[in-house]
Amino acid sequence: MQALDPFAGKYLTALTERTQLLLLSDLVGVYAAGSIAMDAYERGRSDIDVAIVCSAELPVATKQAIVAALRHESLPCPARGLELVVYRSEVAGGATVDPGFEVELNTGPRMDFRATYAGADRDERDGTFWYAVDRSILAERGSALLGPPAQQVFRSVPDDELVRLLIASLRWHVGAESGAIGEAEEQEFASWTDDAVLNSCRALQRMRTGHWFSKVEAGRQVLAERAPAIAGPTAGEEVLDANVIKQALDARTGAAPPSVRLARQFQREILAALEKIDRG
Repeated sequence: MQALDPFAGKYLTALTERTQLLLLSDLVGVYAAGSIAMDAYERGRSDIDVAIVCSAELPVATKQAIVAALRHESLPCPARGLELVVYRSEVAGGATVDPGFEVELNTGPRMDFRATYAGADRDERDGTFWYAVDRSILAERGSALLGPPAQQVFRSVPDDELVRLLIASLRWHVGAESGAIGEAEEQEFASWTDDAVLNSCRALQRMRTGHWFSKVEAGRQVLAERAPAIAGPTAGEEVLDANVIKQALDARTGAAPPSVRLARQFQREILAALEKIDRG
């Protein structure tokens, strides 16, 4: 794991200590996920993603205590927000597509608060694919803050199921970001577009290579395969405009992100590529 920003490092230490006091012998481990696990954490931009693994189903009172102890008002998050999920060990290692969590907590200075106490309570409209995808990332790239290595605790769903989850994710995102948007509104709502493009690249590279990369690294890999002069399908492959990828990468250092129209088109092309992989 990368040398962390000291504020994020102290926060993770405090979060781990509080988790130990709450779960005691039921605690299996605490794991950094997301950008921290991918060595891609950017102070001021990235969320802090954490997975906690417990040995058995938790009582409601314990779930509520976790939320009370770790929400931003009790433990201030130095990032945009904390995305935390608690799993039983049988779910973490079960290679299941179900959400399966004990607790989900979203909290932070720039993040809407959410506390959910069972995977079955997750609203279908909000997407149920996130959790198996995140556990797949943890199985390869998770970093133990406490407990055995993540690779011993988490197991990914098979690739034929993973690609369907990634397809569901792209369909959800394209649907969530659809609708007619005028030229002025396009710029107003463009703050998400670089992440949308690079996250799509990450999904494609996972299915092409069998490995998880950070969004930026995946974008660089796809960009390296696409010459900027290419303006159409090559040998039956998707268009994947290299200039859109470059815009998305440049936006990470302050340049203008891709337009909404271009980001949506890029997502649709990645979706088509994943559907082709799924068809075999």
